[in-house]
Amino acid sequence: MADRTSPRTFDELVAEAVAVPVDGWDFSWFDGRATEARPPWGYARAMGERVARATAVLDVQTGGGETFARALEPLAAVPDRPATAVATEGWPPNAVRAAALLRPLGATVVAAADAPTLPFADGAFDLVVSRHPVTVWWAEIARVLRPGGTYFSQEVGPASVFELVEFFRGPRSPEERSGRDPERAARAARAAGLDVVDLRTAALRTEFHDIGAVVHFLRKVVWMVPDFTVERYHDRLAELHRRIEAEGPFVATTTRFLIEAVKPAGPATPAAPRGPDRPTGPVPLVPYHS
Repeated sequence: MADRTSPRTFDELVAEAVAVPVDGWDFSWFDGRATEARPPWGYARAMGERVARATAVLDVQTGGGETFARALEPLAAVPDRPATAVATEGWPPNAVRAAALLRPLGATVVAAADAPTLPFADGAFDLVVSRHPVTVWWAEIARVLRPGGTYFSQEVGPASVFELVEFFRGPRSPEERSGRDPERAARAARAAGLDVVDLRTAALRTEFHDIGAVVHFLRKVVWMVPDFTVERYHDRLAELHRRIEAEGPFVATTTRFLIEAVKPAGPATPAAPRGPDRPTGPVPLVPYHS
């Protein structure tokens, strides 16, 4: 690792960030280079508590499996741990990483695209979790939940880190800025027949301390600036580097929301449309899995 105690040039910082692999959702590389305040509800801890009580749990869009692994690790030696633990992931490098991490903990990783069909039987799980999903297919969540089952998720909120997005892409439309609205998510959950029992939001200070952190972030969280390459945005990166050097960290606002929804125990939940045939059985920057 390069010596961070002495100033480094723009080219050195960018070269270091470009050389770092971007698979998985381990953001420890940002330690000392970027910080993000954490939401007050402690999602990983709360998720772990729910996983410990479940009999069949599904983690949708697990990324590299890091958060799910944290929930499963304390249960490895517990006789009554969840009998079924499954994770889905659509990006092949992450699916490989998740399998290596989760299989020793008794979980199965299923390569499944972010699409409106989950490859599981109706009522297969009493708990579905997801941290920073790209898309939530609410009808499918309702379908795979057992009556009385719970969906528990932390999601990216509206206009998250848009100070950085707009620095590179310019002003975004009101429609784009209002995307990922928590109230809209709650309405979609209810439309799928779920009862929303908890909905909380948080706006969190995020700081990028050098241009290398910005480059690595945009390489890793590709949907923030979809056409990002160092070559394409070289001039803007150089400008931002000079700004950070002169003024200090680049500050943005991360938004998050927590949503918990329960499938009613009665028969009132509407049937989900059938798709293709399904089987019958200040801290280090945290990831935008989402």
